[in-house]
Amino acid sequence: MAVTLKSLTDEQKQQFAADGYIIIKGLFSPQDLSTIEKTFEDISHTVVPGYFDPDLNGEILDPLKRFPRVMHPHRFNATAKKYMLHQPVLDVLADLYGEEALAAQSMFYYKPPGSRGQALHQDNFYLKVEPGNCIAAWTAVDAANEENGGLLVVPKTNDYEIVCPETADANESFTSHFVKPPENKKAVPVIMDKGDVLFFNGNIIHGSYRNKTKDQFRRAFICHYANESATHIGEHYNPLYRADGSELELVNNPDGGPCGIHFDAAYPH
Repeated sequence: MAVTLKSLTDEQKQQFAADGYIIIKGLFSPQDLSTIEKTFEDISHTVVPGYFDPDLNGEILDPLKRFPRVMHPHRFNATAKKYMLHQPVLDVLADLYGEEALAAQSMFYYKPPGSRGQALHQDNFYLKVEPGNCIAAWTAVDAANEENGGLLVVPKTNDYEIVCPETADANESFTSHFVKPPENKKAVPVIMDKGDVLFFNGNIIHGSYRNKTKDQFRRAFICHYANESATHIGEHYNPLYRADGSELELVNNPDGGPCGIHFDAAYPH
């Protein structure tokens, strides 16, 4: 059974404020997870132009060509939208924000065996939520660990400024941006059980390992949110959604940020 959380404890809120992230268990029931699994298994055999473009034919050297991430599935799939607006998740976000959350993005990662990880980066570099910040809710559809491509976070970088990224190692990362941690901080693994949800601040530096296994997918349903009082967001994330499913648009944020206006940060996170 999913746990109904009326509010987080003071200790949990303090942990999020101090470290920039927190794992919450029990927000999705086994039935919820089964529904999510089936939905994205069905999607994996299709092509959805602009959102999911797998290579369904022949022998493929890069497993991410066959199983790329699904971008914004809530825009074409009712189940994805339903779970992007999953009330237990929104309840946690309301406690972390101190106000209601607005849903801005959904994604699904298949992370097949042998696939590259994602270099360290900061989410609000892309979402550009102002005033306030984005928060991610990263749901482990499979258990996630160091072997199958689990997450890395750099604790206590939630107050670290958004920085202009360097170029990532394309042999290890499927994305091109890399943010180097401060000298006194190191990335640590986040070990998650199936169904765990990791909430993390939009400034925290994080990424993921390569999937080194031969037979394990590391599937994850990932959504990003903005605080209700935000007025601006990156143009790729409009429209946003309230808890009741109604749409709203924030002002498109063209801010060039730490890279200047000529830097292209437009690809979706």
